Amino acid sequence: MKKVLFVATIDEHILAFHTPYLKWFKEQGVEVHVASNGNFNIPYADIKYNIPFSRSPFKLDNLKSYNKLKKIINSNSYNLIHCHTPVGGVLTRIAAIRSRKRKTKVLYTAHGFHFFKGAPLKNWLLYYPIEKWLSKHTDTLITINEEDYKLAKNNFKTKSIKLVNGVGIDLNKFISQTIERKQELRKKYGYKPDDFILIFAGELNYGKHQDLLINGVNLLKNKMPNIKLLLAGMGPLYEQYKKQINDLNINDYIKLLGFRKDINNLMMLSDIAVSSSRREGLPVNVMEGMATGLPLIVTDCRGNSDLVNDGENGFIIGINNTTQFKNKVNELFQSESLRNKFGKRSLELIKYYSLENILNDMKEIYYEQFS
Repeated sequence: MKKVLFVATIDEHILAFHTPYLKWFKEQGVEVHVASNGNFNIPYADIKYNIPFSRSPFKLDNLKSYNKLKKIINSNSYNLIHCHTPVGGVLTRIAAIRSRKRKTKVLYTAHGFHFFKGAPLKNWLLYYPIEKWLSKHTDTLITINEEDYKLAKNNFKTKSIKLVNGVGIDLNKFISQTIERKQELRKKYGYKPDDFILIFAGELNYGKHQDLLINGVNLLKNKMPNIKLLLAGMGPLYEQYKKQINDLNINDYIKLLGFRKDINNLMMLSDIAVSSSRREGLPVNVMEGMATGLPLIVTDCRGNSDLVNDGENGFIIGINNTTQFKNKVNELFQSESLRNKFGKRSLELIKYYSLENILNDMKEIYYEQFS
């Protein structure tokens, strides 16, 4: 029986993005193993290894993780290893160097390189040389945005480099907004019919840069007293953002919702999906907004600009331009026809990123490895 190993730093990454692929392998009669940090029950996994990965590449736990992972790989005759996340991707490919000589194929999906246009110099000095070296020990490198794809094609030695449109969005879960459903959910969640609601779902951290949105809403509150900003997610900056909101006295306008499992409903009751990120791979939260038929306002970073065409399905603003954010929100607030135009185009564009299409793309890649 053929065997496949999926590796990621944490269980949540596997659960959020990869269970459809585990399911497909099981349907093909392949034995599925998963290695990640955590004790979650992973659907479709025949064996789950709990590896104590740390997200920080400099933690000693990662040396233990490497040794444990190497032992697992060397004691199993895997036909295919597919690794994800920076730490999981680095340690797995090093641990699998010997296995590749025994015909094991190693795939790595880069969900956004740490080195990118505008990245700090230290990112280029540290992460770029590592990834360039590891590219020689990777059979197929999968990128999810144009910038990463072009960089890899021009600079790395991987035999096969693919561009795949992310991990896929389930268009059965995120469906087109209707006025009736929007108002029904607003009543259920305690929002008014005439509230003007912005939503951003993402971890509260430096990269997601939610302080831009908070400051923008502070500038808008007098002109738009019915504005609401929903920030769904937890993260290291939760307390900082809570204090910022309190200090600006805008608690009535911004809601820190914490971790949520009802993002589809929150998108459905909103008017605009926004993203203030400094960097992205290919952001799922933006795709969720598109699949709901929302207009978008996003910052000009890799990933965001792959999904949003400025003036076509939303607006692209400067990463630190609070005034531009304020002006674009006001422009969409003033024009229902523009919101509808952008939302309709979002629904057309999201079809290219459907889970069904991405799964088909990945099947072709997997078949190539087994041929």
